[in-house]
Amino acid sequence: MENSLGAGLLLTCAGRAAASGRPLPEAWGLQLYTVRSLMAGDVERTLADVARIGYGEVEFAGYFGRTPAQIRAALDAEGLSAPAVHLSLGELRTGFEAHAEAAAEIGHRYLVLPYLAGPERPGSGGGEEPTAVAAGYRRLADELNSIGERCDQAGLRFAYHNHDFELQALEVEEEGEEEVRPLDVMLENTDPDLVRFEVDLFWLVHGGGDPLDYFWRFPGRFELCHVKDRTARGEMVDVGAGVIDFEGIFERAGQAGLLHHFVEHDSPSDPTASVRASYEYLAALDG
Repeated sequence: MENSLGAGLLLTCAGRAAASGRPLPEAWGLQLYTVRSLMAGDVERTLADVARIGYGEVEFAGYFGRTPAQIRAALDAEGLSAPAVHLSLGELRTGFEAHAEAAAEIGHRYLVLPYLAGPERPGSGGGEEPTAVAAGYRRLADELNSIGERCDQAGLRFAYHNHDFELQALEVEEEGEEEVRPLDVMLENTDPDLVRFEVDLFWLVHGGGDPLDYFWRFPGRFELCHVKDRTARGEMVDVGAGVIDFEGIFERAGQAGLLHHFVEHDSPSDPTASVRASYEYLAALDG
């Protein structure tokens, strides 16, 4: 899908909200999925290398056989914090208490649902009318609210991470609307005090969305983000090697509600070189 961040739409949205400076984070973060092959071999050494590059925060997607106590010790040894962890919907449904306890020990503040797989995704079976799929996403929003309430009771926050399928328009004829997007349905039907969103900038743009438009329409909802770049042809690349306007996006960080920024690349050929290149690009923005 061709999409170069919709320059016209970006300019329109930029004019709708006053700039509040460029509130860059105190510490850039890394989603450890990017270096999962290295984590599988040596968790402690990989975390040490990540910290040495300059990252101050990490986001987990699995603990690679380590206990929560071992993970916390490895983080403390390198001066890292881990504000968030990715957990599947099944893990959140059936193992919530254990994951909440692990989060408290490690120091996570967010439990993040990263993906809807198979039958978890409304309309995945095919043949459903768009109105029924939209209704399925509203029911999903209700479940997200329930998970968010459990997180709140446990002293945690809950967030949903998007891909591109949530941007696929559903042609409906209800309440004066001709089409809706699943991401909008979830944003509109979840309680902002219970459900935050982790915006994946690559997948949002890849699906035809505009980050600034979402920040303007749903201010304060995006407390976390995946800093992931995209070429004009749609390839995933290291941050700074593509066309996504990160400076323009970070200028609206206050409007979006952004607190944590995690670099990610789904399948880098050289994970260490990739995370170093991305960090160097982002560190240069601080200057």
